[in-house]
Amino acid sequence: MNNWQNFSKGFFKENAVFVLLLGMCPTLGVTSSAINGMGMGLATTFVLIMSNLVISLVSSQIPDKVKIPSFIVIIASFVTMVDLVMAGFVPALHEQLGVFIPLIVVNCIVLGRAEAFASKNKIIPSIIDGAGMGLGFAMALTILGSVRELLGSGKVFGISIFNENYGMLVFVLAPGAFLALGYLIAIINRLRKA
Repeated sequence: MNNWQNFSKGFFKENAVFVLLLGMCPTLGVTSSAINGMGMGLATTFVLIMSNLVISLVSSQIPDKVKIPSFIVIIASFVTMVDLVMAGFVPALHEQLGVFIPLIVVNCIVLGRAEAFASKNKIIPSIIDGAGMGLGFAMALTILGSVRELLGSGKVFGISIFNENYGMLVFVLAPGAFLALGYLIAIINRLRKA
């Protein structure tokens, strides 16, 4: 598989949210707005790229009995970096994302890519895989957040699209996440089969 295929599969063929249905906790929990979705997606992308890089470098040195705990420690180190940088430079977003930032450590997308890809491949393909899967995840969260924000408040990225009386409150609440995600998955499945 060439590098472009490694990169693009995270957007289309193996998109974590719309195709594989992975990472549903942050997907449903933080996408009440486009900026929250994008922030969480980019934080996860950084963790994916960096953890894939390090795991690709050291996986041959780690005994099989402690591979998964070692991967979790590596991932947790990068999540801690992201958490501290966000708290220092974008405190409003950090407060919105809250507990979902530390939960990146146990996100099945990150750990799954570490085990399934980075531990078995060289550095460059692992970085490209992490970037593709991460940016595909970020794209999905941003789309879902945009749809929910637009339907819920008539805005996207805080910019008014419709007048202030527009909005269906359900879409910025928890049930709206399920509704919006379900419709987006149905639309994407229809487009993939066409």
